[in-house]
Amino acid sequence: MLRRWLQAGYVAEDQWYPTATGTPQGGIISPVLANLTLDGLERVLAQQFASTKTLQRRNQVHLVRYADDFIITGRTSDLLATEVEPVVEHFLRDRGLALSSTKTRITHISQGFDFLGQTIRKYGGKFLTRPSPKSVKALLGKVRATIKAQPQARAGDVIQQLNPLIRGWANDHRHGASAYTFGKVDWHIAQMLRRWARRRHPKKSAGWVGQKYFPPTGTQPQVFTGKRRNHAGAVQPIRLYRAQETEMTRHLKIKGAANPYDPTWGPYFEERTRRLMRKDLHGDQRLLRLWLAQDGRCIVCGQPLTPEGGWHRHHLRRRADGGGEALANLVLLHPNGHRQVHHQGWRVTKPRPVTGTLSKARAG
Repeated sequence: MLRRWLQAGYVAEDQWYPTATGTPQGGIISPVLANLTLDGLERVLAQQFASTKTLQRRNQVHLVRYADDFIITGRTSDLLATEVEPVVEHFLRDRGLALSSTKTRITHISQGFDFLGQTIRKYGGKFLTRPSPKSVKALLGKVRATIKAQPQARAGDVIQQLNPLIRGWANDHRHGASAYTFGKVDWHIAQMLRRWARRRHPKKSAGWVGQKYFPPTGTQPQVFTGKRRNHAGAVQPIRLYRAQETEMTRHLKIKGAANPYDPTWGPYFEERTRRLMRKDLHGDQRLLRLWLAQDGRCIVCGQPLTPEGGWHRHHLRRRADGGGEALANLVLLHPNGHRQVHHQGWRVTKPRPVTGTLSKARAG
């Protein structure tokens, strides 16, 4: 299947082009090739450095991998340099690869290292994973560029562009000890927005600017606020999303042998998705209730609704016809299914519980 995929060519501007050699830079095939090529390294290390009673102190060799980036932990630097690294080099050599001399290094956990935008290090004997300084700098750079590009924009328009940046970055780093860093990021962004507001109103006092753009919200800290128009055309307040609002959750490591295309692993992935969705939707009880009522599946295609695939809220009775936002009038659909429903004019029905279970929904 992979060979046929590589030789299938690609289409650009309605023109087909062959793919005789190589893969596109940054294409989706790159991580697939990396995963297929490096699959088995964890198993080789587990076999080579299996724990025994006599070698219990020597072992503690573990692999964490994301596509072609990986880290290997070991008890001592000598173990990694003289025993583990030769095993990895032999594994890669059989696949026509080699370790990068510029990216590969052995370091003590007290000195730490960066991996996938995280700084992994022991601070005073306590192991912590925090957002790396490089990742923080990149986010603040994007925020600064977005603010400077809109010197005369309305506050609501600026907030609508900043919220996805902040929320996406915070979600990437919510699995570590990020609370302190989130606070620093929020402070820096607030200072940028205060300067933006002062430049918009050079003749107004700092107190006036604060009252207009950073109104008091009771016990909550002052947050940058603006206005926007909703789908119905009504003006509503909108506030800046703060990284500190992101709930911290621990990462659920996937089993190395798990294969989503193997039917025997189906129950494992379904349970994993269910656990992740319950965590992700915990802060949105309405959305969680809709997801549970549909047994976590799309009404149209019957496939699981996951964060990767996304979903749309569909109104059974259109808002233009008087349909409201009550849960009885809402269902969750995949984005493509939602487009099909509107394009084909399908009628979607609400799933109904039958003898303690959820009946299969229909679209027709």
